Amino acid sequence: MHLGKRSGTPEVIGKRNKHREVPLNATARAALGEYLPTLPTSSVFLFPSNKTRQALSERGLSYLVTRYAVLARLTNVSPHDLRHRFGYRMAASVPLHRLAQIMGHDSLDTTLLYVRGTKADLQREVEKIAWA
Repeated sequence: MHLGKRSGTPEVIGKRNKHREVPLNATARAALGEYLPTLPTSSVFLFPSNKTRQALSERGLSYLVTRYAVLARLTNVSPHDLRHRFGYRMAASVPLHRLAQIMGHDSLDTTLLYVRGTKADLQREVEKIAWA
């Protein structure tokens, strides 16, 4: 992982053991700058499991997201919900081909699934052309 003042890129291992680097914004770099010194020096994982010291499992991540969602008084929040929201928010300002790269999609069709407008979004758009 590279973490500097102006850029940062952790290596992410995704589905089918696919490796990629993901750029971090200044907020994420600052948070990681505070978090990294708390990790054991022997840790090879950014988010190791407290029990096994191996990479945090999908189940472990789901548990943490659920735990903090409850503390924040949110319901029905999963890691996938957070990923979907990220893709949806980024789609408002990032070209689709770049968003696909950031999210690790091989196909733009996959990225399109993350950026579909909600009913409220679509209603807002059609209201923009109302005559009244």
